[in-house]
Amino acid sequence: MSQTDTYAQIALIGAGPVGIEIAVALRQAGLDYVHLDAGQIGQTIVGFAPGTRFFSSNERIAIAGVPLQTPDQTKCTREQYLNYLRTIVQQFDLQIRTYERVNAIVREPGGFILNTEAIHGPNRCRVRKLILATGGTAGPRKLGITGENQNCVHHRFTDPHLYFRRKLLVVGGKNSAVEAALRCHHAGAQVSISYRRPALDSAHIKYWLYPEISGLISSGQIAAHWGTVPVAIDGSTVTLRDVQTGVQRTIETDFVLLQIGFHADMSLARMAGVELVGEREVPKINEATMETNVPDVFVAGTAVGGMQEQYRLFIENCHIHTGRIIAALTGKAPPSSEPVDYLRPES
Repeated sequence: MSQTDTYAQIALIGAGPVGIEIAVALRQAGLDYVHLDAGQIGQTIVGFAPGTRFFSSNERIAIAGVPLQTPDQTKCTREQYLNYLRTIVQQFDLQIRTYERVNAIVREPGGFILNTEAIHGPNRCRVRKLILATGGTAGPRKLGITGENQNCVHHRFTDPHLYFRRKLLVVGGKNSAVEAALRCHHAGAQVSISYRRPALDSAHIKYWLYPEISGLISSGQIAAHWGTVPVAIDGSTVTLRDVQTGVQRTIETDFVLLQIGFHADMSLARMAGVELVGEREVPKINEATMETNVPDVFVAGTAVGGMQEQYRLFIENCHIHTGRIIAALTGKAPPSSEPVDYLRPES
């Protein structure tokens, strides 16, 4: 296939909720832009298990000034939110080039060249400015242990039905792990949990999940292996090491579900020359404008936090990024807000 060249003032990369919200604002401001995503719109949310509900209230994850309503006034499900995103794209007639991955960013006088790979072949975009809204959950974190790549080890929670009448070890102890353990238990799995800390911390678990998981563990319906980390997976067994004593023991299981978080992909920021600070690769930005150390390169959304382990950036507290970027692009005063120290060590 022949290569197609595109020319625009701005390239917006990423079509998650924050990327879509920025696209609406760019369109309303009359700015010339091209919008790209390596997957479908809301790709991270596509990967949620069916029926997953957001932890945040609907008004906090609503974008672009469009109210988010659910039939029963409860928190939004995966399916409802994807429908909401599709509706916004249609309502504002956003032109998003989905399934078009940016493979290279090259600086040239007056702008950037983006080499991309679309469904039907390579393309090239020439732009003057970049907005990176690439998210913070590009891929699951891994343990780096023997046996982790076996088919019985799952790094994403896709559907509790998979574990019906099977032994399942859930690794992790925060919201995602607890919700997966509960849903799989109710779907008929024999669930156990391995968590590196001595107990679950109610401060890190949503208030409606904590009482249920605590009750099921206390009654022995879910087995808990506190203060342990997996060190090897061998078919139907997992070796757990006590983090305090170093003593190892082996338990039987059919499947292992790792719910230990996700990592961002900061490769595009690196390609653009953005300075990434520390082990977490936090992009260096001017917080008032979201512009990085590279002139005309902006970062928005959870990518601003780099490789977060304990997330402090979510959809709900990234809305301000849109206003700051649009103000910077149009020469207006940026909206004010409380500053966030993105480099503060995570507790």
